[in-house]
Formats: sequence, C-alpha cells, structure tokens
Amino acid sequence: MRIGVLADTHIPDRAPGLPRKLREGLAGVDMIIDAGDLVEKEVLDALKGICPDVRGVAGNMDCPALRKELPQKLVFKAGKFTIGVSHGCGAPQGLPALMRQMFKKDSVDLIVFGHSHQAAIIKEGTPWLFNPGSPTDTVFAPYKSFGIIDIGDTIKLQIVKLT
Repeated sequence: MRIGVLADTHIPDRAPGLPRKLREGLAGVDMIIDAGDLVEKEVLDALKGICPDVRGVAGNMDCPALRKELPQKLVFKAGKFTIGVSHGCGAPQGLPALMRQMFKKDSVDLIVFGHSHQAAIIKEGTPWLFNPGSPTDTVFAPYKSFGIIDIGDTIKLQIVKLT
C-alpha cells in the first residue's frame, strides 16, 4: 500500500492550488493522508480527485466547512499497522512529545502530524512520528515537501522535496 502524506497546504494563502509536482507525486497512491491546514474545502475536493480515499484532520487555519467535516484526531488501520493523525498545535519544539501524549492510549504504530511546516521522520522511541512538511511554504523550512508511506510487512517513510 502506498500512501501520499501532506499537511499545511494553506491554499489559497501560500499557493493558488496544489503544486503540479505534488499532484504528479500523488498520482497512483492508494490513499492520501492530510494532516490539516488545507484552509479551503476545494483543496480537499482536489485531493479526492487525485485519490478517492482521503483521510484527513482539521487544522487551526481551516475554514468552518472543513472543521465541520474533518475530525481533530483520527486513528485507523492501514495494512497491519495503526496510524494516528492530528494537525498539532503550539510551539514546534514540543510537537513530537505532544503528539505522543495525544495518542498514548491509542496503540498506534505511526503518528502523522503537521503544524510546524518542518518535514521530519522520528524513529527514536515509539510510536514513530512523521511530519511531511508543507508543499507550498518555506517560511519555517528550507524546502517544500510532502511524504510517502509504503506499507507492507514494514512501514517505510520518505520525505519528497519539491524545491
């Protein structure tokens, strides 16, 4: 199973739409996980046009329609693994610990989060943590990015740099 992962698109504030390289990178995935701050509902609709199976959470900058449609926290199975998703909040330095605390009782294997716009794969401790960065913003990060999760007998995580 191949999963495209993104967060913090901030459309139309940071870009007029999903970047071409992102759309190309998501082509053929089995699922898309969005960790929030899409901002406008049209972004969710565009993602569903790329892949019908989109799992997402609302972020702090999302419009009321998205906040109504998307949960703040999501836990689901992908293959034999359990994935937790939340946007995150607060200072970037404390996000990994906050995410682990949020999913402490959920027995997840992987936590996907956003908010900081900083791509990160954290395999120290359990569960693993994965932030795909932002495909439209470099204010808080040196490059734009999204993520790929490959699930089989193991979980393989990849950050894909767009710039």
